[in-house]
Amino acid sequence: RKARPGVRFAPSIPRSPSHLKILILGAGQVGASVAESLVSEKNDVTVVDTSAERLKDLQNQFDLRTVVGNAAQPEVLAEAGAADTDMLFAVTASDETNLVACKVGKTAFNIPTRIARLRSSWFQNHPELLAEDCFAVSHAICPEQIVTEYIEKLIEFPEALQVAEFAGGKIDLVAVRAVEGGPMVRHPVGDLVDLLPTIDVKIAAIYRNDRPLELTAQTVVQAGDEVFFVAASAHIREVMAEMRHMDRPVRRVIVAGGGNIGLRLARAIESRLNVKVIERAKRRCEFLAGQLGSTLVLNGDASNEDLLSDESVDETDLFVSVTNDDENNIMSALLAKRMGARRVIALVNRRAYGDLMQGGQIDIAISPAHATLGSLLEYVRRGDVAAVHSLRRGRAEAIELVAHGDRKSSRVVGRAIRELDLPPGATVVGIIRRGEAIVAQRDDHVIETDDHLVVFLTQRRMIPKIEKLFEVSVGFF
Repeated sequence: RKARPGVRFAPSIPRSPSHLKILILGAGQVGASVAESLVSEKNDVTVVDTSAERLKDLQNQFDLRTVVGNAAQPEVLAEAGAADTDMLFAVTASDETNLVACKVGKTAFNIPTRIARLRSSWFQNHPELLAEDCFAVSHAICPEQIVTEYIEKLIEFPEALQVAEFAGGKIDLVAVRAVEGGPMVRHPVGDLVDLLPTIDVKIAAIYRNDRPLELTAQTVVQAGDEVFFVAASAHIREVMAEMRHMDRPVRRVIVAGGGNIGLRLARAIESRLNVKVIERAKRRCEFLAGQLGSTLVLNGDASNEDLLSDESVDETDLFVSVTNDDENNIMSALLAKRMGARRVIALVNRRAYGDLMQGGQIDIAISPAHATLGSLLEYVRRGDVAAVHSLRRGRAEAIELVAHGDRKSSRVVGRAIRELDLPPGATVVGIIRRGEAIVAQRDDHVIETDDHLVVFLTQRRMIPKIEKLFEVSVGFF
């Protein structure tokens, strides 16, 4: 094949009928994370960006095609193969570019599914602007709002490493670090039923030294283990108390960075918590003061030791650093921790930084791209998918799938959990039936049509097998 200047091609790969042809517009952190995930699942991926250098880095890492150009221009989309694309992800940093790309993708190329990243909250209040006869956006996502909600959950459960909601918030999947002195530490998993006889809870996975264990009732929980469990939202704190000493509730929060995430977070929690926002830019501080109510807005550098001391960082329950600079976030969080902040969270875009920082002096390192990834993957997963959560910085996944058909047309319906042909590392942890959530403690639950099953996967490479398991035979339709 010949390519015009600015177009780079990877070697052609025969495309399986079950794999999708996907066009990703924007090679930033979100676009790169989506590309990595979709390429690993053998999809045919093309990425468009104005930065040739950024695209070259992507192509050196992954087996995909790239096109240099403005993603809103029809000729660039045509060059990228929009004419036979199954799905378009418009995730550039510009709302305008993403909206125009969706409109062009629908009108000029009839791309079936068009997903746009939109930072402006205006579109949430005016969904008619995203309709087919306007900007033709099939689904809109806002990474800043997703990260804000993620942090809100960590404020609600300060001992957790990660919290994922299913069944509209009726059951939660929670990751927690087991510590010496916790009642379950040095005890086998099977003892949890005796310790919590009145609570339905299931341990979904245990990671030790960054590797998943083969889980049985005899597996012993050790200090330092990363334990994933599922329980009703109302019982989460009781279960966590078996793994570690419980912290007091969060009451005082310092937010470093008054950008989109800092503003959204302060606005979401200021009515119930004591909140301070530290922002370097004076004009932005004035804007924040006009947007927020009881939040105290401070003009200054969050890595300034004197400022943190003046604001009693040693009495702060949670220090959250969410500026646009990874290094600033890391340094200010480390300083706050050293000065006595009880718990610190840092927003870290670079994976290498996040892997280094998580679990050390920084309690939680959040990647906006990976926090967003689950919301995007909902639209890629085959079958009827209600929710997807990317876990452990994209290495694991929890997925809520809907079972359809009957015993003849389905490999799932009419069978007990123990009869399912689940791949290694896959566990059914919950069932939602007619709006009621059931924690799948036992493997004799029989699955009915229209049940929602929450499946935990320790390795994402098992996803195609799970999707195939939930397929319904053609005869059913």
